[in-house]
Amino acid sequence: MLTGKQKRYLRSMAHHLQPIFQVGKGGTNDHLVRHVTEALEVRELIKVSVLNNCLDDPKEVGQWIAEESDAELVQVIGKTIVLYKESKENKTIELP
Repeated sequence: MLTGKQKRYLRSMAHHLQPIFQVGKGGTNDHLVRHVTEALEVRELIKVSVLNNCLDDPKEVGQWIAEESDAELVQVIGKTIVLYKESKENKTIELP
């Protein structure tokens, strides 16, 4: 579980990132979770964009992806989800 200070730090780091995954009309599935998990291992911090044609609530999508990939949900702002998971091999982010 992340503290408020850690979440603020991660939000500031994620500000300049571009979303690398999109959730569209098909919604979420195990295929998306597997790719998100692999990307988190390499990058530790990613953004996921929820497209307008997705009928699901972005907060629910973010929570589901975070639970399924064992990641921390840092922020859901609008239709953008920020996820963090500490990497086992490629650790680059030092949390305060």
